[in-house]
Amino acid sequence: MDRSQKQDLVTSLQQALSETACVVITHQTGMTVEEVTDLRRQMRAAGASFKVTKNRLARRALAGTKFERLSPMFTGPTAIAFSRDPVAAAKVAVEFANKNDKLRIVGGGLNEQQLDAEGVKSLATLPSLDQLRAKLLGLLQTPATRIAAVLQAPGGQIARVLQAHAKKGEAA
Repeated sequence: MDRSQKQDLVTSLQQALSETACVVITHQTGMTVEEVTDLRRQMRAAGASFKVTKNRLARRALAGTKFERLSPMFTGPTAIAFSRDPVAAAKVAVEFANKNDKLRIVGGGLNEQQLDAEGVKSLATLPSLDQLRAKLLGLLQTPATRIAAVLQAPGGQIARVLQAHAKKGEAA
């Protein structure tokens, strides 16, 4: 890899990191191409990305971003997972690490906050942004549904009373 390719890689990684909310730093040793491909596929499905990085280039890419404090974590066979959703990358990485001993969570960052491995695992237990939106929408819709049911009830009761009187009149 020549100097211009390295610079392009640093620039693209720096841009990707500036647009993300969550970064998970992992060590992966002995993972096969098939396992890495499967992990990348799961990350993509969740709206996240997974990239094996060179530590020196990753440290350069971190410079000037909100994740700059994570630089000391880049030692050994490092890969990063990142996403705009604050939970997606952590959730997939932790889930995969629980099933595969070859991937180990080192730490990460959530916006300005630095997380250790336990912090990333705790973050992974939270519901995703889409799940939170669905819950909020459900909470907002429930009162409106109940109000509509209450408002319809008197009209329905009047209709049933009139129908009962009509049936009673026909029977007589």
